[in-house]
Amino acid sequence: MTRKLPPRRLLAVAAALALIGGPVEAGSAGPHRGYTLDGSEPVCPLGSFTCPPRPYNYVMCRPNAMLEFYDPTLSKDNTVRDTSKTYVWAKHVDSSDQTVYHLSGDVRLDRADQRLQADTVDYNQDTADYDARGNVRYQDYAQLMSATHARGNDASGIGIADDVRYQMLNSRGNGVARQGQELDAQHTRYTQATYSTCDIGHHLWEFQGKTITVDKVNGVGVARDATFRVGNVPLLYLPWFSFPVDNRRKTGFLYPTIGHSSRSGFFLSTPYYLNLAPNYDATLDPRIYTTRGFMLDTEFRYQLPGSIGTMDVEYLPNDHGPTDPGTTANTAGTNRYRYTIKDTTHLWGSWNFSTSIDRSSDNNFFYDFGNQMGGTPIYILTSTAQVTGGGRWGDVLWNTSVGGTAYQNMNPFLNDASLPYRQLPYGNFNLDWPINNWLEFGMTNQFVAFRKPGYVEGSREDLQPYLSADFGTSAWFVRPRVEWRYTDYQLSPGYQQYGYSGLLGSGTATPFTQQSPSRSLPIVSVDSGLVFDRNTSLFGEDYTQTLEPRLYYLYVPYRNQDNLPLFDSSLMTFDYWQLFSTNQFAGADRQMNANNLTAAITTRLLDDSGVERLSASFGQIRYFTPQEVQMPNSTNTVSPATDWSGSAYVAQLNLQLNDRWRASSSYQWDPNTRNTDMAMFQLQGRLGLDGIVNFAYIYRTGLMEQYSVSAVYPVSDRWRLIGAWTYAEPVKGVVNPLKGTIEALAGVEYDSCCVTLRLVDRSYVNQGYYGVAAPITGTPGNLRDNAIMFEVIFKGLGSTSSQIDPLLRRDILGYQ
Repeated sequence: MTRKLPPRRLLAVAAALALIGGPVEAGSAGPHRGYTLDGSEPVCPLGSFTCPPRPYNYVMCRPNAMLEFYDPTLSKDNTVRDTSKTYVWAKHVDSSDQTVYHLSGDVRLDRADQRLQADTVDYNQDTADYDARGNVRYQDYAQLMSATHARGNDASGIGIADDVRYQMLNSRGNGVARQGQELDAQHTRYTQATYSTCDIGHHLWEFQGKTITVDKVNGVGVARDATFRVGNVPLLYLPWFSFPVDNRRKTGFLYPTIGHSSRSGFFLSTPYYLNLAPNYDATLDPRIYTTRGFMLDTEFRYQLPGSIGTMDVEYLPNDHGPTDPGTTANTAGTNRYRYTIKDTTHLWGSWNFSTSIDRSSDNNFFYDFGNQMGGTPIYILTSTAQVTGGGRWGDVLWNTSVGGTAYQNMNPFLNDASLPYRQLPYGNFNLDWPINNWLEFGMTNQFVAFRKPGYVEGSREDLQPYLSADFGTSAWFVRPRVEWRYTDYQLSPGYQQYGYSGLLGSGTATPFTQQSPSRSLPIVSVDSGLVFDRNTSLFGEDYTQTLEPRLYYLYVPYRNQDNLPLFDSSLMTFDYWQLFSTNQFAGADRQMNANNLTAAITTRLLDDSGVERLSASFGQIRYFTPQEVQMPNSTNTVSPATDWSGSAYVAQLNLQLNDRWRASSSYQWDPNTRNTDMAMFQLQGRLGLDGIVNFAYIYRTGLMEQYSVSAVYPVSDRWRLIGAWTYAEPVKGVVNPLKGTIEALAGVEYDSCCVTLRLVDRSYVNQGYYGVAAPITGTPGNLRDNAIMFEVIFKGLGSTSSQIDPLLRRDILGYQ
């Protein structure tokens, strides 16, 4: 029979048995990575440089033993409990005085997202006391729970359940307890309890605590007299241990990192997180390096009204490790440190102040501590501070910045002469005025004061007003543009002792003869193109094919610039996009002369959904006048003008005819030297559901020739092999060239229902230290370093390491 109880009198067994108010997911501080119970993963398109992390995969878990009473049709909305009615089903209902109800025989009580089932339930309507016995089962939007006996009071919100088993529905968190006590609606205490995300009855790991208290208001769980066990082996005992029960931050230990590198020996990192306030926190990370000593890394983050930033300090006193011969700093017995300060503060209106200060005690710091297992090695630390602003004057958009930039050399095999000029100070002002829907006026302006001991110093202003137009439709376009570039210098006293390339005047270059040299010239360009398209088919699939011819004319008159210093200019790498550039030099110290016409053509294949499956481009620049503006060579002299009739031919191809394989290539052939200037080929494919394989070849004349292979190979649903290998052929003309294997990485990953293990070994040569630039006297060549790292992930708790992922993402394109 069915009977409605008063809405205000919900049988409080349901409330009392809600001993956990939400998914219990202990882990490291900060937001947890999302995952789904079916193991679905975020999509990472082929060719992506950065892929989202793999979510925790619970597909390998056994069917949950508590799901035998789970009803997926029950409401998931818990916000309507207070206004919902309670419906009761029972085979028998007995009440002699209409005060105490005795329900028996497959009792079921439903309200909103809550369901309680038991053999018998006694409920006192006057006192709100309840008593549920026999095969007690409870379900709500977040959890399942079973017990042998439950009793409590609906009005006070207090309840006790015996022999509790629980299972989270939004995660795999589960456990048992001898007794669960609801202290009030927001606080629960378990006695003799466990917690794990492994299969029920097959816990590879679990927490066991004398008591576990859950604070739902602050999202904190506290275990006392707790033991962390792996299998049947107690791994760690803690008299007091706290963990988050939701995604909010909380104070506590993060999981340690254990590893070894040839630079610093074995190391152990045991970070501790401090959730000081909602708007600021800190992390203390004490580390032990067996070769070098004890280091403390501290990070402080803050978010104040109008200001956000971080401060990070690493400090190691009395380094007792060795210093490599040939390095520029003697670190033995010294105090070593690195500090980083980043801040962005709102000043007023659209104006902001931002700073990023990054300094170290010596330029061996990253060589010894920072490059073992991380991403791209760091060879220069940059410190900047600037004030920025922007806005609108009518239809005119403007932005400006004023600041300074300084550098610190972090390559232990090069001296500070390798650093760029400091910019102290600099200023930029840009504006854009759309006069109408086809005509636009704008200008970019820059002022910089350049500083570098032992080199010519001075200031430079670079002004570039322009007028551009845009005509066309979806089938054609013509974009003329004219600009005027004026560059003026004010060199510091003593400029006469330096040559025009900025170096000391001991070379063959003519010293500077003007303290205020300048350059002024027009830049005129016309970019035009057509777009044709047609329907076609290939391999039984329908596509839209485009044909896009393009002509680009550029005129820049020649100006002799030998009297201008080189503060920040360099020759850019020639590629397809350089066919349409107004300058082949980066920076403002050199502006190429031009009377050129670029002809290029592109074709594409687009499928029915608009995805580009093929793109092929080919082009060349035809020169009508010699290229007279050149950069100085190693002897501080400028090469003669080139009178080539055309640039190298440039071709590039991207192909992805299905979702499992992608290929891309670029090629440059110089008809003047009849040599290949550049060749690149990349191939990427998917292996199974979560495997990837990459092959790459790259060649640049006089610079490099390298092969690389990387893969994540799924041996089974639990095992993955990880590997990467890069091999270099020696290149003629390169000082101390890289040759042979420059990096080899091998690893294995094991994934189970609730544990993931990774072991990675890396043998490598730091390319930035050996071969990129001429080393100083006494520098050893192609020295090898080695690092090994072991990582354990207890799913739902966190990871022992954060250093493996950046390495694998860098070395294996498409790694998740």
